[in-house]
Amino acid sequence: MKLLKVAALLLLCIPAIANAQDVIYSQYDKFDFRNGEYAVVGMSGDRLYTYHKSSDEAMLDAYDDSMNKVATVLLDFFPEKIYETRFIAYTDKIIVLYQALESNKVVQYAALLDDKGRLQNRPIELGSVKTGIFGAVKTYYQSAVSENKKMILFYSANDRGSEIEFDGKWLDDKLNIVKRSHAVFKASNTLQHTDVNVDNDGNMYMAAFTPVGTNNYADQFWLLKLSPGAAKFEQKEMTLDGKFAASGYMKVDNLNGKVYFGGFYADKKNGSFNGLIYAAYDIAGSSFATCKLIPFDQDLINAAGIRRRNHAFDNYEVKQLIVKNDGGFVMVAEIHFVTTRSNYTPGLGFYSYYNPYTTSMVREYHYNDIMALSYNKDGIRQWNSIIPKEQYSQEDGGVFSSYALLNTGGTLGFLFNDFNASRSRIQLATVTPEGKTDVHSFTAEGNDYPDWLPRNGKQVAGRVIIVPCLRKKQICFAKVVF
Repeated sequence: MKLLKVAALLLLCIPAIANAQDVIYSQYDKFDFRNGEYAVVGMSGDRLYTYHKSSDEAMLDAYDDSMNKVATVLLDFFPEKIYETRFIAYTDKIIVLYQALESNKVVQYAALLDDKGRLQNRPIELGSVKTGIFGAVKTYYQSAVSENKKMILFYSANDRGSEIEFDGKWLDDKLNIVKRSHAVFKASNTLQHTDVNVDNDGNMYMAAFTPVGTNNYADQFWLLKLSPGAAKFEQKEMTLDGKFAASGYMKVDNLNGKVYFGGFYADKKNGSFNGLIYAAYDIAGSSFATCKLIPFDQDLINAAGIRRRNHAFDNYEVKQLIVKNDGGFVMVAEIHFVTTRSNYTPGLGFYSYYNPYTTSMVREYHYNDIMALSYNKDGIRQWNSIIPKEQYSQEDGGVFSSYALLNTGGTLGFLFNDFNASRSRIQLATVTPEGKTDVHSFTAEGNDYPDWLPRNGKQVAGRVIIVPCLRKKQICFAKVVF
């Protein structure tokens, strides 16, 4: 076990405090990320749990505050072939949702563990579906969890031409099935849906839109609400005034009874982004209390265009909406796109995971600048922050790219790899409540300099984030305390 003090960095919050970062590594375990799974589970009881699965066994590892391993729990109730594993950590228990490939079926299970990771009851089967002749080729089931973790929605949502068919089961935090629903939404054109949100009362919210053009922008956009057990969606269309919406993200605000939507819009169906969409749906009134199309102002264009003068906002995707107590929010977006090229063309990055003799085409993953934008409850921009980064890798799904977000309740911290063809280092960018941005490098020494996976990091306390790390065919976890 190695504990080190990284050079002092400023991480400001309310009230302002300056702390150094402590980085504590766990011990290494054998692991091959090409055929394994891993996750940061979170805190339960007085232990921090992580998960990893190799080809022959799956396990939870329990750590104390110093990242000393105090227990390993074999998840021997898992079937042989599992995927889409999700853990929900509580103070006194852990719920795990997982899908298993059994013969020609994909089966969704849920299991309840105590705070020592021990199975409490026999896992329950939530649903199953037959696969095609090529086996499991897509995500058949998904889940959403309310902010208070008391409602879990297990569901399937399928786009079928001009219809979206939804099947869902609502579970409480003891894995009792409390409600079931089947509903269909229809439109006059081809439909697609977005991810699902659940409020603390169990109401489900999902966006539906009609894609047009080569970029699949939306020319119509609806917010769909489904109460537990209901057989029909409540629908409300968001007015776009002839614009085309893209890269939307929804966030439930349980405190103020609203559902926020942030995204971009374009004036043309195949054009570049021209502005932002800000909308707030009032749950009690079943209507949009606010819906604004906000053109990019010159200050924001200049800030985003320093590194990308033409089409400065292209390829941005909204990643988070952070709702503020006053009803405003911070929208976080990141540049992300995938390209392909012939393997005969040079272009190795620091992380390259392909064999040039086995494939003629190489997928390249690009994760670049982060943009944070703060708005008040009236949709007026208060500040903007552009965090420069450029991440490029091949045939790895971008696993070392993107960032981990730490939200202290005031300052936002973005932890990410800065790499090129010759070296890699960890960067920390902090954004204060006033929009002031600082970017720092720090050397996370110890454990023979593993490669960090910030995108899969998880905040487990107000100032603590856990990040998986790889080194050769081994895995460990880094605890960063701010």
